[in-house]
Amino acid sequence: MMKCLKITFSGDLPEGFLRDFVLKHARSLSLEGIAQAMPDATVRIMVCGSKDSVDLFLDVLHKGQGKAIPENIEIEPFVKDRDFRGVFRVIE
Repeated sequence: MMKCLKITFSGDLPEGFLRDFVLKHARSLSLEGIAQAMPDATVRIMVCGSKDSVDLFLDVLHKGQGKAIPENIEIEPFVKDRDFRGVFRVIE
């Protein structure tokens, strides 16, 4: 069963966090979607995949990496309305 989530968070995140942490884990779980740093210093992730993979991705995201721990995480389901072409990418 496909699960899609829109995840928004903030935090004191190091340069490269999206590419080095988020992208790596999303691709290792065969997820599709996008991650983007927003002008208001939040990060927005739209992710789709199997329920188990999306849930595992959320667990990894909540734990963060070292001192880079996302804060104020907001999660909401969404209906996939665009084609991510089966890949996860970071939009810069």
